Amino acid sequence: MFIKIYNTLIAILYPLVIKRYIKKRLAKGKEDQKRFNERIGRPNLPRPEGKLVWLHGASVGESISMLPLIQKILDTYKDAHVMVTTGTVTSADVMSKRLPERAFHQYIPIDNPFFTTRFIKYWQPDVALWFESELWPAMLSCIKRKNIPLILINGRISNKSFKRWQQFDFICKELLSCFSLCLGQSEEDAYRLQVLGARNSLCLGNIKYAGLPLPIDDNKKEEIIKQIGNRTFWLASSTHHDEELRIAKVHKRLKQKFPDLLTLIAPRHPQRGNEIKSDIEKLELNVSLRSNDEKISSTTDIYIADTIGEMGIWYDIAQIVFIGGSLIPHGGQNFIEPSRVRDAVIVGPHMHNFTDAMNRAKKADAIIQVTDTEELGEIITQLLENKELLDAKRSLAYNWATNEAKVLDGIMDKVKGFI
Repeated sequence: MFIKIYNTLIAILYPLVIKRYIKKRLAKGKEDQKRFNERIGRPNLPRPEGKLVWLHGASVGESISMLPLIQKILDTYKDAHVMVTTGTVTSADVMSKRLPERAFHQYIPIDNPFFTTRFIKYWQPDVALWFESELWPAMLSCIKRKNIPLILINGRISNKSFKRWQQFDFICKELLSCFSLCLGQSEEDAYRLQVLGARNSLCLGNIKYAGLPLPIDDNKKEEIIKQIGNRTFWLASSTHHDEELRIAKVHKRLKQKFPDLLTLIAPRHPQRGNEIKSDIEKLELNVSLRSNDEKISSTTDIYIADTIGEMGIWYDIAQIVFIGGSLIPHGGQNFIEPSRVRDAVIVGPHMHNFTDAMNRAKKADAIIQVTDTEELGEIITQLLENKELLDAKRSLAYNWATNEAKVLDGIMDKVKGFI
């Protein structure tokens, strides 16, 4: 009943209200002018022959997390094609650069029953894999009406969302009834989906654990290795405001024991490079900035890697990595990527964005969590002085990450049953 009411209201409100809002988005560059027809269900590309597997995600992060599964699908079904839909210009740009052969991108239609019906009728996907946390009633109901299998992948229900949905459980139950299968990214998520009305809900793991290797430019990597030479070094990655200064102070303390120490800092937001350099230089440290093409010399204390697309290099050359966003109450950043390349990984006390992953990593002794910068300095000292300890921590991180990546096989086995 809710979906019918929703579809009716949207059809009425679109020309009166929603269309004006869309025009404002177009004027601000938040919609792709050249491809806007896709947003009203009028594609320009022809539907490829054979099986068509459709994956939808909202954000850049969700889009990137699809890539291993996309490759797995294409490897499994040699005559199949994959269509990826997203709603933002940024995610469309990322996908256009990273999608493999036989995969293509389209914008998701605005959630209007006329547009969604037009979209589904044109593409006729064999199965739909939904990576987004937002459930769009017009689109979901259209998929169900056309008897297309719909699978929720990596579903996540936060505490706040769970409590809110419980107040409107009749709506949530109707929306979740559109899904043939709901895969939660944790056991807790799978349980919450079941409570909210999912007919078939289980957890196979978090697909983000199965990410593709980060790209590495071998020439740039060799150049960096030559500049570092035989110096002792460690990496602080994905750092946020206020963390870089704390990291620099840790460097000053460590330098008393390791005179040749070099600290690499790869900030979460590279555009902050000059600001970070200015702040750290107040500590009378020698700072080099990669975006200014400054080299690592024998006197460089801190090297700020303020570039985009080079994180694979830093994780590959480092053996000790501290993950930012965790010394401050941000909630942490992805610590799985360095684990996959056999780095000893350290995080701060604030990792609430990765609670499930942290619990699993701790159980495998694959992560080192510190409470403050003083303890961070102590742990780095231990790892630099004790090669056996360093090697053990690197292996534990790698073995855990490799085992977690098997989630992809489990998800693929479920998807096969619907193709």
